[in-house]
Formats: sequence, C-alpha cells, structure tokens
Amino acid sequence: MIIFLNGTSSSGKSSIATELLRILDEPYFHIPVDAFHAMRTRQQLPPEQLATVLHRTWRGYHRAVAGMAAAGNNVVMDHVLSEEWRLRDCLDLFVPQDVVFVGVHCGRAELARRERERGDRPLGLAARQLDQVHAHGLYDIECDTSRADPLRCASRIKQFLRHRPRPTAFEQLRDRQGDLHHRRTEPRPERGAGNCASNHVHPAVGQ
Repeated sequence: MIIFLNGTSSSGKSSIATELLRILDEPYFHIPVDAFHAMRTRQQLPPEQLATVLHRTWRGYHRAVAGMAAAGNNVVMDHVLSEEWRLRDCLDLFVPQDVVFVGVHCGRAELARRERERGDRPLGLAARQLDQVHAHGLYDIECDTSRADPLRCASRIKQFLRHRPRPTAFEQLRDRQGDLHHRRTEPRPERGAGNCASNHVHPAVGQ
C-alpha cells in the first residue's frame, strides 16, 4: 500500500505522515522526497548539471518507493507534483489499485505564514506551486490543513482505508493517461483522405 500525500511546500504533508505512522494499525515507512534531496552532496553545481541531477533524484525517489511497495512494505510518501512528468512517472511505476492518492491543501495566506515562520523555504515557493500541484484534479481523499490539524487529517485517511472505493484515483488517472497517449500516437489521416483531416493537431527542497 502506498499512501501518496501530494501538496505544495509547507502544506503539512510531513506532519500528516508523522500522525499516520503513529495511528495506523500496520507498520508503514514514511519516505519523503526531501529526505532524498538531503542525502545529496552540497557541492555547488552549474544550473544545467543541477537540473539533470534533480531530475535523476526525483526519478530515483519514485523507483525507491515503488521498490519498497513491491517488496510488500506499506509506504507513506510525501511529494510535490509541481511538474507534470512526475505524476506520469508515478502512474507508470505504481500498482494503481494499491495507491491512496491524498490531496493536501492549504490556504494561500496560511502557506505564506508557515514559510515565514519556518525560514528554510524561499518565500512565495508554495504559492508558485499551487496551480500545477493539483492540476490533475482527482484524488481519493483530500485534506485542508488550514482547517484541520494533522491528527484529524490522518484520522480521516485511516478511516478511508477501511472502505476504499474502486476504481482508485490512480486507476482513473492511468486510464486517462492511456487515452491521451492513444490519441497522440494514432496515425494521422493523409491530407485529402476522409472529410475533415485537421492541420491543428534548493534547489529542489520542497519542490
């Protein structure tokens, strides 16, 4: 089982994960993406090289979570889907019926307050992430940490685990991705064939 917490930086994902590990009946591993960034050397890199290293880090993180789950471990992952490819990669890797996809929301003003208070994130980072992080628009369950504390959010997730409806959000998103891929790879009709062929067809910490 993978409990996938997705939300902006400072939205409260790690706090929810801490409570989940405390209240869930079975053993779970909390594997946050920030832990992978923290393991990397602090050596300064040129921007182009840094971008490559970050991309590999995110891909490695996804595969580490998939590997833990494939070995029979329960995982709570907290991630920031601020780039579309990250979700696509996870959809390709994870067994979709074994993922509980949790949207972790927080009001813009509260995000700004938390950034100022914690002091280890660039101010405005969470606000810049808001539009993309939840752009896919589909979850199994959603929490708003500006209205409910981490324990209440974790308790709602635990209750949801007892009666998970099918198809899961990941099953639906994978089907949607498959339909989109099919449309993109369909052979285009030759011009003149048929009636209407168309011509239009930290770095990284908390990111």
